[in-house]
Formats: sequence, structure tokens, C-alpha cells
Amino acid sequence: MSSDPVGIRPGVLLVAAPILIDPNFADTVVLILDTDTNGALGVVLNRPSPVPVIEVLGDWVDVVTDPDVLYRGGPVSTDGALAVGRLVDPADEPVGWRVVFGDVGILDLDTPVELVDGMLDGLRIFAGYAGWGAGQLEREIHEGSWYVVDSAPEDPFAEDVSDLWREVLRRQPGELAWISTRPADPALN
Repeated sequence: MSSDPVGIRPGVLLVAAPILIDPNFADTVVLILDTDTNGALGVVLNRPSPVPVIEVLGDWVDVVTDPDVLYRGGPVSTDGALAVGRLVDPADEPVGWRVVFGDVGILDLDTPVELVDGMLDGLRIFAGYAGWGAGQLEREIHEGSWYVVDSAPEDPFAEDVSDLWREVLRRQPGELAWISTRPADPALN
């Protein structure tokens, strides 16, 4: 979808606009992992869950980036897990790896942990994902629900994601940086 006028492609971020009040996506930052003619798929980066990785996927606890909890990747298939990682050396891909963009990819969690030992510079595990059917995300962007911006290498693996929404907007040019200063409740302004 590189010819898509709204710029939806693997590696971009969708930052929820203040008008997006859907509780699944309000104040979220979504990393797009895949796009095609059927739609788009991504994971919410700033929704850590209270569930420790060790309780669900114990073998991966020493590999995941801190904090070592599952993240709520989105409202779709929340009983499944998706691992997003970054390679130390992009020329050295482990078994079960699929490149998404640059040195970031998706790792099959059925891969034995010992086969990826030392190969990852970051790994985050998401319960569920965010998905959009053909044309759905483009409509939401045109309606003003999402800002489409480039990701930074540290975004998918940030240790503290509590302020990721503001941080991503703050580094954007012009009006988007200004939006990052909006109060949580504009009525109190």
C-alpha cells in the first residue's frame, strides 16, 4: 500500500486523535505491522496489562523487554499472542522471524527460546491485535480519528509507555506537537 495517500504502511504509527473516544483506542499509539488489499493489522504499544509474561509464556520471560508483562495489542483475538522484536543484526534472522520493517519483525512464539538467544535487541509480547478491513482505516483517518506518523526505533520497546502518546506527538512538526499539550480533560482547562 505504498501508493496509499494517507501513508499506511508497516512501521508507521497511528496516534489516536482526541476525537477518538472508542475505549479500545482512546489515547493509543498503534504500530502498523501489515497492510494489504484486505486491510491493516497493528498492535497498541501503550497498553501494558498487569499479567506477567512468566504466567503465560514463561520461557520468554528472560527475553522480553522490561517491563516483563503482556501488552494489550488490541481488541481482536485477545486469547492469542503476537511477539514484536528487533534484531541485533538484521543480516542474522532467527528461525520463525518475519521482517516487518527495518530490523523490526514478528517472531513465532513456537520458536525455541534458545534459537533466538542473543539475537534480539528488544522483544514485546502482545495479547491480541488491532485490525481493520479493506478501506476501514483509511475512512477513520479521513474522518480525523488517527494521525499517521513515522515511528522511532525505540517506540515499540519503550520501557515506560505511560506518556508515549504525548511523546510521539511532541516530536512531530507543527500542530501535532501542540496537540500533545492538551489536558486529559479539556473541560478543566
